[in-house]
Amino acid sequence: MIRRFGERLVAGQHYSPRPGVYAVLLAGGRALVTHQSHPQPEFQLPGGGIDRGESPLHALHREVYEETGWTIAEARRLGAFRRFVYMPEYDKWAEKICTVYTARPARRLGPPTEPAHRAVWLAAEDAADLLGNEGDRHFLIRALRS
Repeated sequence: MIRRFGERLVAGQHYSPRPGVYAVLLAGGRALVTHQSHPQPEFQLPGGGIDRGESPLHALHREVYEETGWTIAEARRLGAFRRFVYMPEYDKWAEKICTVYTARPARRLGPPTEPAHRAVWLAAEDAADLLGNEGDRHFLIRALRS
């Protein structure tokens, strides 16, 4: 059973499975996160949905680049969690199945290509307090302790 974080299920609501990949990116006591300004401003671990026919690792590299402008190296699976959410940008209720990896930020190629995202380096301990969802916080803290 995958641990669940976040909002309670809405009774009678159908949730579509949405697998995704996310990265804990640490370097020199800092964490590279993304700040999404829309639809609701929040700090997040970089990552997102796995497209049909795409491998999880390919999606991880693509999503991190789109949301931070960085390439990554040495990705290793850290764990997984799920959360049930309404995704207003897709007008969809989703069971997000979130697989979290640790990786090393390798090279900055430019600004994020994903609209409404910006890359932010934060002190790792501060990042844990600022991340917008409980699952992201849990896995960032777990990575810091390992």
